[in-house]
Amino acid sequence: MDIRSLRLFLHLSQTLHFAKTAQQMHVSASTLSRCIQRLEDQVGQPLLLRDNRRVKLTSAGVEFLNFARQTLENWQSLKQKIADSSGFVTGELKLFCSVTAVYSHLPGILERFRQDYPKIEIQLTTGDPSQAVDLIQRNQVDIAVSAHPDVLPEAVHFSSLDEIPLLIIGPALPGAVSKLINEPQTPWEKLPFILPDHGPARRRADAWFKEMEFQPNIYAKVSGHEALVSMVALGCGVGITPSVVVENSPVKDRVVTINSRATIEPFTIGIVAQKRRLNDPIIAAFLSILD
Repeated sequence: MDIRSLRLFLHLSQTLHFAKTAQQMHVSASTLSRCIQRLEDQVGQPLLLRDNRRVKLTSAGVEFLNFARQTLENWQSLKQKIADSSGFVTGELKLFCSVTAVYSHLPGILERFRQDYPKIEIQLTTGDPSQAVDLIQRNQVDIAVSAHPDVLPEAVHFSSLDEIPLLIIGPALPGAVSKLINEPQTPWEKLPFILPDHGPARRRADAWFKEMEFQPNIYAKVSGHEALVSMVALGCGVGITPSVVVENSPVKDRVVTINSRATIEPFTIGIVAQKRRLNDPIIAAFLSILD
């Protein structure tokens, strides 16, 4: 039973998809299958139920998942203790954030981090920031950039980075939508809205609709703020999105900000990590850069 096999099993337990894990972990499908088969032979029980439609952890697989997580944590701690004796913090940091955060907040942080801790390898992945806390809780990443959730789980630590306003934006191009937003009194109920389909920005948008006392005409729901800004720039409608997304968008010159009588509550973005891992030397090193 080796560390690589445990990492493959851990990844597969999250995706529940052999092809995805094989692709993302850079192994062939046959290598992954053989690895799982070896683990099952060593455990003496099936770890996964698989058919043509789905993959599912068995009860033994759930128990083995806890073992794999703990073993990998212990292995990382052991490597760090050995590295500490040489005076260097070494290892791998798995970091998750949105595409926008890669442009807006990470460059300065990572520049300082690499200067102070050159022996730490950073494995960066991007995706929907609303998944950040869940990925942290599932031990899939070590550190993530996230908006402060409405309810922060007890086991999760949050270090504030910035307060982000939300903007109402419309297209700068001439067209039906820009004609409406340029009326003396904005006809909010007539405007086609493009909104996040979930997350803190969507909840704040819904609260704003309630305060403004109108039912929005929803043209589209999107999973990413970057896509929302692009759709607004193309003249599809108006949208509500974090200011930092607009500022870092390649189409920022094609959108305009729309004022309203009611303000939209801003949100705070920050770094999240598991509280029980705050003393991990690599995580502690990253958080020290924020001070």
